[in-house]
Amino acid sequence: MGSKNKLKRFKENETFTNVFQPTREEVVSGNFPLKGKWNSDFFKNDHPIIVELGCGKGEYTIGLAERNPNANYIGIDVKGARFWRGAKTAAENGMNNTAFVRTQIELIEDIFAVHEVSEIWITFPDPQIKYKRTKHRMTNSEFLKLYKRILKPDGVMNLKTDSEFMHGYTLGLLHGEGHEVLYANHNVYKNEGSPSEVLDIQTFYEKQYLEINKAITYIRFKIK
Repeated sequence: MGSKNKLKRFKENETFTNVFQPTREEVVSGNFPLKGKWNSDFFKNDHPIIVELGCGKGEYTIGLAERNPNANYIGIDVKGARFWRGAKTAAENGMNNTAFVRTQIELIEDIFAVHEVSEIWITFPDPQIKYKRTKHRMTNSEFLKLYKRILKPDGVMNLKTDSEFMHGYTLGLLHGEGHEVLYANHNVYKNEGSPSEVLDIQTFYEKQYLEINKAITYIRFKIK
């Protein structure tokens, strides 16, 4: 994407009422105004809050929000030029149950209060295969502890990925640490039983993976 295009998208993001781009200083200082108040101050309802981490273009956030108007969906990504597409689609279609926040995933505890989130989706994250990159894997032990703090006690996690490594790593970690695996499938389009939202919502890159017969995996779990 050209720099002019990026600047145009950054500028347009500033006009969307469903986009929040706090500075890092604002977030870490505890001054993000919607923390603990997403339902009361933004969505103005008491519907469950579902978060997509590393939402990219926002395809999953939008897809889920379209399917379930009785839930609130928030996409998180550090790159605003990516989720511009999702934010624009939501704005154009009058989708009042969506929002996007530009911030680092490690700061989500400053975006959401304890037990404010009902469900988290992680879709096609970078698997960070090299051992020295373990701390950046979005399902490592430290990240799971972080997610647990913002999730409700019965909150659910979802991981959808094309990486066999990420699938295996996460499954092994979950079993090793005693978390509750609700469902696991190493090839959702070949094996029966996958939830409809796993099969019916496909990202741009997922469609490319499917064209070359790359297996898509999925795990649904609870953090103990």
